[in-house]
Amino acid sequence: MKITKQLLLIGLIAIAIALPFVAYPIFLMKILCFALFAAAFNLLLGYTGLLSFGHAAFFGGAGYCLGYFMRDWGVGPAAGILFGVLFAAALGAIIGGLAIRRQGIYFSMITLALAQMFYFICLQAPISGGEDGFQGIPRGELFGLLNLQDDLSLYYAVLVIVLAGFLLIERMISSPFGQILKAIKENEPRAISLGYNVNRFKFLVFVLSAALAGLAGSLQALVLGFETLTDVHWTMSGLVILMTLVGGVGTLLGPLVGALVIVLLEHKVGDIGSFLSGLTGITWFNSLGESVTIVTGLIFIICVMSFRRGLVGIFTKN
Repeated sequence: MKITKQLLLIGLIAIAIALPFVAYPIFLMKILCFALFAAAFNLLLGYTGLLSFGHAAFFGGAGYCLGYFMRDWGVGPAAGILFGVLFAAALGAIIGGLAIRRQGIYFSMITLALAQMFYFICLQAPISGGEDGFQGIPRGELFGLLNLQDDLSLYYAVLVIVLAGFLLIERMISSPFGQILKAIKENEPRAISLGYNVNRFKFLVFVLSAALAGLAGSLQALVLGFETLTDVHWTMSGLVILMTLVGGVGTLLGPLVGALVIVLLEHKVGDIGSFLSGLTGITWFNSLGESVTIVTGLIFIICVMSFRRGLVGIFTKN
């Protein structure tokens, strides 16, 4: 089984290395960023059983932080990413410190309320650009050696960082720390009876998840060159939940598959509708591009009703 996983990993890396020669690198980098974002959220939901409705705050907040330091302070991309991750971790410590005092839907509602407070701060703060967003984020040079203005160079830099994030998550969930998280998810009273400080572990995993979400948000802001309110809105938190559930909760590759499916739907559903319209002669299919949320909602319903562990869960029990 271990050899199979290694071969799968090597195959996925080989495909990822070759993809920018046949597909648009910016589009591929967006998928990678959302895959890491979903993986960060999955660490919280899939392995600890905590449903956060506020992860957009970490994702978008890190993007704003990176943009501010890179554009206004002139720091390099490495420092900008670091500042974004630290900001997300600090914000996660604040929100997590308050939210973990409650359980279930109360935990989820607290994360949503605090994240929406952060959204309104971003809306009103002068340095955020308000509804116009934070524009003109430079790419710069990584460590003064790699010119990130080149899409191909940036793609491989993002690929390495995202791969490192996935390997870090895999290492965490297979460590004793990860086993404790799984125990908390399966039977929290039992974990307490064994002497574990459950709230401390919840707090730690919340901050780690926030930091990784911040890493994803920083990378996306660097790739696109701007940051908008969309990334800190509650709908972004809903989108990452959708990606995780569609791909497979509690699976390592589920977030990657979920991000791939949802991002492809967002960008290609219009083309699919035009193809179906030409094939069947039904003009209604042309309007599919304007009904992306309906299509993704239907995909979500099908996955929840038919594939309880998502698309990846069909092929694995782990």
